[in-house]
Amino acid sequence: LIHYITFLYWGHRVKMKLHISLLMLLGTTSAFVPNVVRPIRSNALFMSASDRRSFVSESATVGAGILATTAVGTAAPAPASAASIKMWEKVELPFDDTIYDVDFESATHGYLVGSKGAFAETFDGGKTWEARSFSNLDAEEEVTYRFQIVSFKGEEGWVLGRPTLLLHTKDAGKTWERIPLSPKLPGEPTSILALGPNSAEMTTSSGAVYITDNAARNWKAQVKETIDATLNRISSSGVSGASYFTGSIIGDRRDKDGAHLAVSSRGNFFLTWEPGSDFWIPHNRGTPRRIQNMGFVEGDIHKGLWMTLNGGKLFISPNDPDLGSDNFDFVESNIKTGGYGITDVAWRTPTEIWAVGGSNTMYASFDGGKTFQFDKSANKYPGNLYNVKFFKNFDNAGWALGSNGSLFRYTG
Repeated sequence: LIHYITFLYWGHRVKMKLHISLLMLLGTTSAFVPNVVRPIRSNALFMSASDRRSFVSESATVGAGILATTAVGTAAPAPASAASIKMWEKVELPFDDTIYDVDFESATHGYLVGSKGAFAETFDGGKTWEARSFSNLDAEEEVTYRFQIVSFKGEEGWVLGRPTLLLHTKDAGKTWERIPLSPKLPGEPTSILALGPNSAEMTTSSGAVYITDNAARNWKAQVKETIDATLNRISSSGVSGASYFTGSIIGDRRDKDGAHLAVSSRGNFFLTWEPGSDFWIPHNRGTPRRIQNMGFVEGDIHKGLWMTLNGGKLFISPNDPDLGSDNFDFVESNIKTGGYGITDVAWRTPTEIWAVGGSNTMYASFDGGKTFQFDKSANKYPGNLYNVKFFKNFDNAGWALGSNGSLFRYTG
């Protein structure tokens, strides 16, 4: 310390040499620490809210560099694909309301629906959209509705909204009929699926499943026992959280053969139901984190289930899960979300999987869900993505949609 002060006193040239030697010493010391680790600490400590999405993409690059360092002893540059990809393009809409669903009656003709009466139609496969309104709803009334589901099977189509509203078309949307629903329905309608001419399936927040084959003039119940009754009957079966059931479910999903999957409104357990069964079967979530959403692997309950949890976690079960068991053997996927929640997951092919979530984040897996990488297509746009879906019968066209009029088309 004395020599250091003396050098500073006698002149700048000696001082400069001392500083250089100190820097060389520091450089020698830090050479034992991979350089790629430093951006993680810096971003984690000083990250603003607007920079969090950038951190998600950067962390993929850092992680790849660390793996390379471990393998060969020195840091190797991460491949470009590890940083991020860009496989979607934003589609402009005539409004900026939240978009909840999109469906097509042909490869070129389709509809999307959303909040505040948002309703739009396309004739060019979704490249451009035009705002539409329902002739049987006046403008002031229409804006009060949140259209949540649109479903087509050929020219037969349905739209479900809140407050409870059901619309039906037989001519690909040229005309729409308002369908009255009984106030005695158990729970609120949560989904509608077009099955064919005059046929549809509807579910409610209480777990009821109904089918009509006469354009909704009559509905036939498919589940004989309510979820409340089922849980009261098997409350001692060991399903955690069943005794706290509030009487409603969220996130009802249907697979291609009619099986259903739903999450309790508290997110503390989930239930499955298959056609021909008298009641839903509850299952443990197997983790202390709350369930955010669930669905089927490739749209088939026998190929497995996926489950997202609070904090951006994603789990996938093996093929042919035991639907009679209280517990499923979920395996966690390697996905770095930076804490953003994952709201939806969809299989484009058996190996290509897409996940979307908060702050318009998008992730892709090309190995069947084992690992995911960040897609920056929506990175510069504000909002949240709620839904991602692919239409295998229309050249596997893909769509991701969410708040602030967010609509993205898959380009590959």
